[in-house]
Amino acid sequence: MGAKSHPTPPITRILLFGFLIALLPSCTSFALRTKHIDSKRLNPPHSIVLCDEPIPLESPVVWEKLDREFTIAVWNRPQVILWLKRAQRYFPYIEQKLAEEGLPNDLKYLAVAESALLTTISSSKGASGLWQLMPRTGRYYGLRKNRLLDERLDFEAATDAAFTYIKHLRNTFDNWALVLAAYNSGEYHLKREIRKQKVTDYYSLDLPSETERFIFRITAIKIIMENPERYGYYLAKEQMYQPPDYDTVQVRVNQQFHLTDMASALGTHYRVLKELNPHILGHQLPTGQYRIKVPSGVGERVSTVLRKFEGSGSIGLAEVSNGHYIVKSGDTLSHIARKTGVPITTLKRLNGIEGSLVRTGARLQLTP
Repeated sequence: MGAKSHPTPPITRILLFGFLIALLPSCTSFALRTKHIDSKRLNPPHSIVLCDEPIPLESPVVWEKLDREFTIAVWNRPQVILWLKRAQRYFPYIEQKLAEEGLPNDLKYLAVAESALLTTISSSKGASGLWQLMPRTGRYYGLRKNRLLDERLDFEAATDAAFTYIKHLRNTFDNWALVLAAYNSGEYHLKREIRKQKVTDYYSLDLPSETERFIFRITAIKIIMENPERYGYYLAKEQMYQPPDYDTVQVRVNQQFHLTDMASALGTHYRVLKELNPHILGHQLPTGQYRIKVPSGVGERVSTVLRKFEGSGSIGLAEVSNGHYIVKSGDTLSHIARKTGVPITTLKRLNGIEGSLVRTGARLQLTP
């Protein structure tokens, strides 16, 4: 028989528990020191301005709302680190455009609050892109959206549209707090609430929770990103995400052809062009006039490549019209898949094809 185990006496367990409790403050202090955080500094400042307008922190209600958003943000370390890394990629361009348009530099933090500086993110309500523009707003300010193209995902084009929209809102409302609230909730909704409540001060309006939190979230982001070291965020320059090197080219495409053909002609890869041009939703360059990005140094070759592919004897030209492919004599599903870049399984699913045969002259759908 093995030796019997003896239970720990109750008094011993009590003493051990007390010892562990006594260690907690020193363990917490050690954890904070290892992250370079002074717990006394983990509060928002006693005064702050947003877009050159002071936040009325003397109001306990306003202070508590800002403190809530600041606390949530400052302790979300992975998210803040990613904000700081992505800012190196996008802030220089945004800051330059803000200066050119005569807009407050603080508006760059609006992009962080809206999308965390992710250019292809979409919301459940249909907003997309770094500035989270709704389809209707995007179209009104010149951004196209269809099955093949969504210019809200073009960082540069979307920035231009967003700033034009913001300037319109600033001409409509008396201060920047109301402008930002309108950007979040919609211009007409905010006007309706102002009329109903007979109040023009943002901090006195009763608005939906998301809109009320929005301005304080932007402010909290500004506080942290303006002085990240104060709150324990130390990132070396080499840790930052750098903007890609590319040429921006205005093109007019008269006939769709596959991005793979363009990539091959420019000496790059399909994936490179897709990553540089997230606004191109399908596998082909859509018809029309718009901007595309290509690897740095090859921009001057784009017009020559387009003329070659649109010529009568062009090779690799995918015969696609409005997102459909017309089956020619001798075509097979595998041949069509290679030419259009659409997998065979997708072609079958979109067109209800059960076998492997396709009828000459059939019009195959290529996108959902």
